[in-house]
Amino acid sequence: MRSTFREYGLPLLLLGASVVTTTANGARFMQNFIEGMPPVVRDSDLWPWGWLADHPDLFATGWAFSFALLGILLVHEFGHYFACRWHGIRATLPWVLPAPTLSGTAGAVIQIRTRIPSRDALMDVGVYGPLAGYVASVMAVAVGFALSVHSAANAPAAIVRFGGEPLTIRLLHTLLVQWDPAIPPFDQIAPHPVLVAGWIGLFITSLNLIPGGQLDGGHLLYALSPRLHRVFTNFLPIVLFIMGAIFWVGWMLWGIFLMIPAMRHPRVPLQTKLHRGRAILGIVGIVIFLLSFTPTPFYDSSLMHFLHANPFSSTQE
Repeated sequence: MRSTFREYGLPLLLLGASVVTTTANGARFMQNFIEGMPPVVRDSDLWPWGWLADHPDLFATGWAFSFALLGILLVHEFGHYFACRWHGIRATLPWVLPAPTLSGTAGAVIQIRTRIPSRDALMDVGVYGPLAGYVASVMAVAVGFALSVHSAANAPAAIVRFGGEPLTIRLLHTLLVQWDPAIPPFDQIAPHPVLVAGWIGLFITSLNLIPGGQLDGGHLLYALSPRLHRVFTNFLPIVLFIMGAIFWVGWMLWGIFLMIPAMRHPRVPLQTKLHRGRAILGIVGIVIFLLSFTPTPFYDSSLMHFLHANPFSSTQE
């Protein structure tokens, strides 16, 4: 009974809770979109339950965001899952984690329960998740751009400002404008919730492809060169702390995350060389990282910004 619940019941329970939390956030995003505003313009947009208690009929308007975001997460994790199945590696079904975040979720994970048998298997397990998730995110961004409109002239300022555009968004926008010149640029847009979900999907893809520890990017790098993986894992926290001070304070949390002993990469048999096709997959993973990464995912959110904005950090004349 306990085994069956952990195998099937727990993933379904977590998914059901995530459907509720992401749909709630999506409803708030949709209401702001209808009014021509950014996704987050007031504190209640980050915690929409009070607003939903007053407007329960609007809960269903969040399905577009929820479906798009959860679809991206599940496609990503099932990419890992089916790669595990292909190589005879035992793994759990995806666990989608509900959380009080901007998106209503803390992402999704699978738990690998048996040893990864080879470098080829490690590359497949590491790359097929972000590859599938990236394709799903690109589709969401394209659909989201087509559904978005120009922001209202009198729209209030956002309290959470989406940061630098990943190269994927720039390229997609350039292509889509050729098809529909009315599509507004990213910095002048009232983004449809599906576009927000696609942006979050690209962000999650880039986070997973950070080349260190047991992240997907760490798997890729370990399969390509265990020695290089060790070097990157040791130096990445320093780089992330510096990035947190300059660009986005969240990078510091990822630096701490990579320092946790549990994030050390397990040993994988190295007797056989990585096949050429798998090495090409590793290069594809690196390209996806570069296409989806931005050092400033949110504006005005670096440690330096918070210190500068702190009234106690300045002196009065």
